[in-house]
Amino acid sequence: MRVLKRKKEKGKRKKVDPRSMTGPAVLSALLLILLPFSSCPFPSLAQTQTYTPADSWPQFRGNPQLTGISLSGIPRDLKLLWTYNAGESIESSAAIVGGVVYVGSQKGELLAIDLQSGQEKWKYQTKGPVGESSPCVSGGLVYIGDLSGYVHAVNASDGSGVWTFKTNDELKSSPVVVGDKVLIGSYDEHLYCLNARKGDLVWKFRTEGQVHCTAGISEGTAFISGCDEQFRAIRVSDGKEIFSFHSGAYTGASPAIVGQSAYYGTFNNDVLGVNVKTGKLVWRYTHPQRQFPFYASAGVVDGRVVVGGRDKMLHCLNAATGKRIWTFATRARVESSPALADGRVFAGSNDGRFYVLDFQTGAKVWEFTAGAPISASPAIADRRIVVGDQDGRLYCFG
Repeated sequence: MRVLKRKKEKGKRKKVDPRSMTGPAVLSALLLILLPFSSCPFPSLAQTQTYTPADSWPQFRGNPQLTGISLSGIPRDLKLLWTYNAGESIESSAAIVGGVVYVGSQKGELLAIDLQSGQEKWKYQTKGPVGESSPCVSGGLVYIGDLSGYVHAVNASDGSGVWTFKTNDELKSSPVVVGDKVLIGSYDEHLYCLNARKGDLVWKFRTEGQVHCTAGISEGTAFISGCDEQFRAIRVSDGKEIFSFHSGAYTGASPAIVGQSAYYGTFNNDVLGVNVKTGKLVWRYTHPQRQFPFYASAGVVDGRVVVGGRDKMLHCLNAATGKRIWTFATRARVESSPALADGRVFAGSNDGRFYVLDFQTGAKVWEFTAGAPISASPAIADRRIVVGDQDGRLYCFG
């Protein structure tokens, strides 16, 4: 079993789209104490770290805590294994379950593609284009939202529709399954909780702005970082708010939850560490020279937070203090949320390149030129990495 390790030496508010602003396998994911070779100096973080199993990546960021960390090994010498052309932009991040890749496209399709061969298995027509909403696979169903405001539940085996649920505005949030419930945010300013098998409304929670982020789930609580500038804790069982914390800015990023901490970036050009038990700020990180929003969601493991910014950089921070460990500069905005596995960081950039960095040092160890912006986030399973670009191509590396 591999975890990240040391590299061997050698009123109704005006509608705002955050992107336009400037300035069950996963449910049994392992809760492990990191092995002695781990670099983690923070035992409290290590003991509560959640990983995504090596053979699947069932949802956005891999697991309900949105930590972006996979136990899969990755070949040291990566190569392109296959490419699939979806016909329209792919901003949806893939899910991988049972050797099948599931991903949405702006063409208004949910696609199922064989992980080994890259051959299409089926496609399902959604009610509208699929933007950043990413599939969640659970209990033999695939859930996804579209820009017409519909949530879809689709049979994972053959692509047949099971149910749809209509919200009152577009869906860019990704669904998360918690037991028999599906949670998803809408631009109609609500977080919805639906029955996973039937699509019936269980409850909905009203915020004061669009819910762009995906909910991070921990200990029966959903955490959302919203466009209303509030970070909220909402009880999954009944939709009641536990606390809210004022983030100080619009937030498009989804919160990564590790132990008692949540980590997310804002449009106030900073990254926050918030205590999820008290609802209090622990630390705030701002780059001393480059002041740009953080739109991508963070990956967290081994006492480190890795996040991309619109300052064209990937930032690695100390999870306990928020102090910068390293940065890596790309040539354009980084809106792709980094995936972490096998001692490396995997992320796309709007410069049209897919980057692989050493987790310890931030040094580049590999890159691939796609030629079109990569704002979708990588999915990792079975020693393979899958990511789409805005020209509609889906790439598989291994």
